[in-house]
Amino acid sequence: MTELLYQTDSYLKEFSATVQSVNAESRAVVLDRTAFYPGGGGQPCDFGTLEIGGVQFPVEKVKKQGDDVLHFLGGTEPLPAPGAASNGTLDWVRRYKLMRTHTALHVLCGTVYRDYGAKVTGGDMEPLKGRMDFEFETMRGELVREIEDKVNAEVVKNHEIRVNILPREEAFQIPDLIRTKINLLPEGIMQVRTVEIVGLDLQADGGTHVKNTSEVGKIKVVEYKSKGAINKRIYIEVQ
Repeated sequence: MTELLYQTDSYLKEFSATVQSVNAESRAVVLDRTAFYPGGGGQPCDFGTLEIGGVQFPVEKVKKQGDDVLHFLGGTEPLPAPGAASNGTLDWVRRYKLMRTHTALHVLCGTVYRDYGAKVTGGDMEPLKGRMDFEFETMRGELVREIEDKVNAEVVKNHEIRVNILPREEAFQIPDLIRTKINLLPEGIMQVRTVEIVGLDLQADGGTHVKNTSEVGKIKVVEYKSKGAINKRIYIEVQ
């Protein structure tokens, strides 16, 4: 079972760990602890390097498999043996852009839910770009500009972002914890991680975020589309 360091400290750029197991065919290693985000919830996985035995392995992909996190290593150097000590380093520039983007999407989600009652039907992101789908019957330019003004007004309020890990039963007593149209949390998940933008938004989320909305920057709505009768997509860029 891999300890997920990123769940409690999104700002951890380097970490030490021990190799637990190795898959030579896929060039994947499992560590006892990791700061690499394995992807999920629309947020891509992290990249970076693992230094093991004096060799720098590029981490080209990270994926969660059950309770383990697989780190897929590039290069041609022989893989380490289980028990080897390692030092991981994130591609921090990319990770921090994703943190800003993810928080920006939560500001968008929280504002739209508060002011229009629209739930999220989907979302995706890459560094400094993202999109979110909402239950809107109609979408027009005037409404989009109004939403953009409102989300940027929230960003400059310098909302603190708080992360908590709660027992499932306690978490689901929080009103409107699930902002998506479908509850994506499997029944077997007994601990629920919540991300709160204090004064604006509180929802279940497994990704990485900044500590304060002041770190997000300006949010620009660059496009919107109709994806169905009650499904409208908003594209944003973070500047």
